[in-house]
Amino acid sequence: MQEKTIKLENLSAPWRMSYIATDKASRAQGCPFCLSADGHDDVERFVVKRAEFSFIILNAFPYNNFHLMVIPYKHVSDLEELPSEVLTEMMELIVLAKRALKKLSNPDGFNMGMNIGKAGGAGIAAHLHLHLVPRWNGDTNFMTTLGGTRVCPEELSASAEKLRKELEK
Repeated sequence: MQEKTIKLENLSAPWRMSYIATDKASRAQGCPFCLSADGHDDVERFVVKRAEFSFIILNAFPYNNFHLMVIPYKHVSDLEELPSEVLTEMMELIVLAKRALKKLSNPDGFNMGMNIGKAGGAGIAAHLHLHLVPRWNGDTNFMTTLGGTRVCPEELSASAEKLRKELEK
């Protein structure tokens, strides 16, 4: 019986290094969404569009390329805490982002949703946020299934710049 040689390839996820290199105490200080809402360092924080009550930001730890979130400026943990004009604007931004993603990346579908509360799966339960994740047929593969790893072929900064330009049109 002949043995097969498996050639291993290196995968790169350079956007993760800044998070890994930051000490845990620094990461715990303040709400990351509130820090992004302050209007400073939009490029560094991957904010791609601002509106009156909410903003669009790329997820720093994406499931897929162009995984984004719409986040209200107001630090709330539940939908019931937001007035209707904020909720309306958030949905309008999702529609705007979806149109832009269709042009930029031609996905086969989308996942959209909120995880409300820690038990509901929210990674940052204290600040409500709405996810939009573009999906392509076959985008879940052996890396996700066996390695618990997702591969995003484009750096976040490049995706953010493309999305910013498309959203300006």
